[in-house]
Amino acid sequence: MILISRDKHVYSFGPNMKPVAKANPGDVVIFETIDALGGQIKSEKDTIAHIDFSRVNPATGPLYVVGAERGKVLAVEILDIEVAERGVIVTAPNAGVLGDIVREPKTRICKINDGIVQFGEIKIPAKPMIGVIGVAYDEEIPTGTPGKHGGNMDTNLITEGTTLYLPVFREGGLLAMGDLHAVMADGEVCVSACEVSGSVKVRVNVLDGKLEWPLLETANAYYLIVSKEKLDDAIKEGVKLGVNALAKANNLEWDDAYMLASLVMDVQISQLVDPAKTIRVKIPKKYVNLDAFLNTEVF
Repeated sequence: MILISRDKHVYSFGPNMKPVAKANPGDVVIFETIDALGGQIKSEKDTIAHIDFSRVNPATGPLYVVGAERGKVLAVEILDIEVAERGVIVTAPNAGVLGDIVREPKTRICKINDGIVQFGEIKIPAKPMIGVIGVAYDEEIPTGTPGKHGGNMDTNLITEGTTLYLPVFREGGLLAMGDLHAVMADGEVCVSACEVSGSVKVRVNVLDGKLEWPLLETANAYYLIVSKEKLDDAIKEGVKLGVNALAKANNLEWDDAYMLASLVMDVQISQLVDPAKTIRVKIPKKYVNLDAFLNTEVF
């Protein structure tokens, strides 16, 4: 088993990333992570108004995976996520969907015990997830921004028991991850979730075939994950890819696949607060298979 400690991290996904570890397909790797605020919030007196933003969204890695080459797909099977017993949620003026209403920055510390996140007197079932996970890209993209390489997708379905498929752009893939959340609702509307440090155990593999955007596999469905500056643009591209996959999987003409999409395909929002907005398009496995997504381009 390979361990990558939390002191080995990056703040961007770009062409000059240097691997800190190497894995073969099938290897199991543990990534130790720092919370998205860089561990700078120690109490509720600390706010994001006074933190060093150059230390925000550290992603542990990167990991070089043998055989991961441009045009192939890196498969990341999420085996386990462990989070610390203390998390942080913050907001501030001009942050999040309703930032124009927020008058001053505010912080809440949340205790996490026995699968419960304590927000004041309110108990919320924990659902640990990975906010930032991605691979090297051809241009420098901050870890706080999502894109075709993955990155800060803030998709709460990226959790234990799922497999994330990422398009490979640079030799070795160069996988890095961080920004764990103990719990996050779709949208992440106040600009943060329950930000927490922890560790992620994954198994990596390499597949032949090409993906346009990240793809998530759960027990019952596939989710295309698309991020664009404008929400409408992300939705349009995700729907196009989903319709194409339905056509390919069911040997349908495009118009018929388009109509089928209105019956079986769901469009969902992952996050609304990052530099690019992220949506996901869900198609149940009953109507599509993995091969239908490979080499399926936006027309």
